[in-house]
Amino acid sequence: MADGLNMSRRIRRTPYTDRVEQAGVRGYSVVNHMLLPKAFQRSVEEDYWHLREYVQIWDVSCQRQVQIQGPDAERLVQWITPRKITNAKVGQCLYVPIVDHNGGLINDPVLLKLADDRFWLSIADSDVLLYVTGLALGMGYDVQIDEPDVSPLAVQGPLAEDLLVDLFGEELRQVGFFKFGMFEFQGTQQLIARSGYSRQGGFEIYLDDSALGPVLWDAVWKVGQNYNITPGCPNLIDRIEGGLFSYGNEMTRENNPLEIGLEKFCKLDGSVDHIALKALQQIAADGPARQIRGVKFGGPAVPACAKPWPVLCDGTQVGQITSGIWSPRLEENVGISLIDRVAWTIGQKVEVKTPDGLMRAGELVNFPMN
Repeated sequence: MADGLNMSRRIRRTPYTDRVEQAGVRGYSVVNHMLLPKAFQRSVEEDYWHLREYVQIWDVSCQRQVQIQGPDAERLVQWITPRKITNAKVGQCLYVPIVDHNGGLINDPVLLKLADDRFWLSIADSDVLLYVTGLALGMGYDVQIDEPDVSPLAVQGPLAEDLLVDLFGEELRQVGFFKFGMFEFQGTQQLIARSGYSRQGGFEIYLDDSALGPVLWDAVWKVGQNYNITPGCPNLIDRIEGGLFSYGNEMTRENNPLEIGLEKFCKLDGSVDHIALKALQQIAADGPARQIRGVKFGGPAVPACAKPWPVLCDGTQVGQITSGIWSPRLEENVGISLIDRVAWTIGQKVEVKTPDGLMRAGELVNFPMN
C-alpha cells in the first residue's frame, strides 16, 4: 500500500478501509488516530468538478463521537462551549466551538442531540474525550462519557439526496439542514444527518455497528451507479472556497472563536455560564488581534501548502496562508489566513510569498469565495 504510512495498530483502520483500498485510494492522513483517505485516482481538480456535479462516497469514520450521557449531560456540554445549547431540540445538529478557560479552541465539533440527557460530539482532530472526562471528574458531574461504535460515512454532492432516497425512502427528503432522522438499514435503526464537510450538499450516515460497514458501503455504491458515484474525500478546493476551516490548520488552542469568525456562536452577555465566559468577554472588549480571511492571489498554480506562506502588506508580514491551492473555477489561487487587525479589511491588497520564491499579488475576500 503506497500510503506513506508505517501502519500499526496505533493507527486505526475503519469499517470501510477494505472498500477504500479496493476503490484505489492513493494516500491517507491520520485524524483522531484513525485513517482518513485523502486521494483517489482523480486529481484534486477532477475530484472538485465531479463533487460539484454528481455524488461521492467518503469514509469519514475519523469523525469520532464523544458520547455524553446522564443527568448532567447538558450541563457539561454547556460548560465547554460558549454557544447556547439549552434550546436545542432532539434531532438537531449544532456547530459548537469547544474552548478552554482562556477561550482557546480545543475543537469545533458538530453537536447532535439524541435525547435530553444524551449528546454526541462529532469531533475534529483532538482528544476531546480526555478533555471532557477530566472536566466531568473535576466538576463532579453525573455523566457517562465514552466513544461509541459509530463510524460516519458521508455521501456528498448535488445528487446525494436522490441516491439516498432510493436506498432509504422518500422520508429522507424531510430531513432539514443540520437535522437528523432515524432510518432502517439491515434491521437496524441508523442516524442520518443532512450535513457534511463540503459546500455541495449531502448527508452523513452515522453507522452504529462497525460490522455493517462493508454492507453499507456496498449498498450506497450499488445504488450510486445510477448517479455516477465515485469514491472521494474532503476536497481542498471546495473547502477553501467555501470557508470550511480545519482544526489543526486554520486554528489551534492558540486561537479563540472571535478570531475565527465564530462570534455568532458565542453567548457573552452572561445569560449562559461557560468555562471561557470571562476570557471571551475580555477578548471581545479589547477586540481580537486578528481575524480569519480568504485570500485570492495570482501567479501560476501554487504547490502544496505543507508549511505556512507569509502574507505581507506594504512589506510587513500580517498573516500566513495555512491552506492554499489553485481554483480552476475562479482561475486564481485561493487561501485561508489569519490577518492582523491593521490589515484585515476586505479588499485589502496583499502579497503572498510562496515556496517557489515568488511574491504574488492578492487581496482579502469574504467567504464563500465567488
